[in-house]
Amino acid sequence: MNDTTELEVPLPEMTDLSRPFWERLAQGVLSFQRCKGCGHAWLPARSECPECLGADWQREDAAGGATLVSWVVYRHAYHPAFAQRLPYTVAVVRLDEGPRMISNVIGDAAGLKIDQRLKLVIEAEGAVSVARFAPA
Repeated sequence: MNDTTELEVPLPEMTDLSRPFWERLAQGVLSFQRCKGCGHAWLPARSECPECLGADWQREDAAGGATLVSWVVYRHAYHPAFAQRLPYTVAVVRLDEGPRMISNVIGDAAGLKIDQRLKLVIEAEGAVSVARFAPA
C-alpha cells in the first residue's frame, strides 16, 4: 500500500437489534430505545433495559439536541485509518431525551466545556451514516 491510499474506517456490525438504529440514521434521524416499564432511555441497542432489565421497550426519535458530558482529543491514531483525521475529538454526550452516547464533536475542540450545548450532525462514513455533534 502506498501513502496515497486511504484506509477504510472500521464500520459497525449490523445485527437485527441494531439495524433500525442505522436505518433511521440513514434517513437523517437519530433514534434510541426507551423502556416501557421504567422509562429509562439508552444507546447502544440492546434487548433489555439496562436499568430494570425489562424486555418491553420502544424505539424513539431524538430531536437532535445534546449536552457535552466529557471528551478527549486524540492526537495519535490507534488505527491507521484515522491518521488523516488527527486531531479528532471523541465525546460522551447526553441527548436531551436522556440517553448518553459516545460520538465525535466536530470542529475545533479548544472552546469545548462541560455542559455545553451541542447539535446533531449526521455524516456519511462510507456506506454508513453516523451521528456526530457540533457546538450549538
